[in-house]
Amino acid sequence: MSNTIGILSPGDMGHTVGDVLCQNGLRVITCLEGRSQRTHDLAQKAGIIDVPTYPQLVTEADLILSIMVPAQAMNAAEAVADALQQTDTTLTYSDCNAISPQTARKLGEVITSAGGIFVDASIIGPPPRRPGATRFYASGPQLNVFADLNNYGLDVRTLGDEIGLASAIKMCYASLTKGLTALCTELLTAAEVLGVSDALTAEFKLSQAALYERMEKGLPSMPPKARRWIGEMEEIADTFDHVGLTPRILAGAADMYCLVSDTHLADLSPEARDQFPTLAELIVILAEQIEKK
Repeated sequence: MSNTIGILSPGDMGHTVGDVLCQNGLRVITCLEGRSQRTHDLAQKAGIIDVPTYPQLVTEADLILSIMVPAQAMNAAEAVADALQQTDTTLTYSDCNAISPQTARKLGEVITSAGGIFVDASIIGPPPRRPGATRFYASGPQLNVFADLNNYGLDVRTLGDEIGLASAIKMCYASLTKGLTALCTELLTAAEVLGVSDALTAEFKLSQAALYERMEKGLPSMPPKARRWIGEMEEIADTFDHVGLTPRILAGAADMYCLVSDTHLADLSPEARDQFPTLAELIVILAEQIEKK
């Protein structure tokens, strides 16, 4: 394992991954060109070193982890591929994003055509702030460099040598977790608009207590993530469509996150927990958002 890992980009998940790697003895770098002040602050907090250019990033790192929203994944891969060709160097590039298997294969072609080694990876669980909470799944023909992160604080699980397997497990898993969050958000908002919110809440507490407790704990922190999750739901819809299943369930989840993203709550940062609404407040805001349309 090289002593230097590159991360693109050190947002909520990425800076936490970088922090774990730093704490376990690795040097972690990034290129923050064009990134927000929040991302700069998170990188600095985690001890991630900012290098000025992508050519320097690919020259110094033997492994790059791409951790960002799905819509940015291809641009990041193309930027790294360009830098690889400029510097005539090689490295392992791991896309860890919530993308469909077919998108992962396209990214793989971009990297391998530039001389790099591509690893399809996905992350299941929250940012790895505590051991055992987060798993990194990986697939591809050359996994040794990525799998070695098991020795540096991450839980890496390999699925085989086929590009797309790691992305596939993420698509199926997130369809349950974030798809269910979207469904719960929609039905509670509908109940508010229909005037049966209190009665439905009482029924849920009686017959679906565990699920309602999950709603109360999980939904208020969802709005700051809603914009990121739109693209993820669209990737899942494409995945299901690709294998002959209906894409409409998860396309509908994307629509719900679009609704949430139009509210002021989506502008909150994940760190602003003291400003998060209660579940009841969230649902009232969403009901009012519908009335504005």
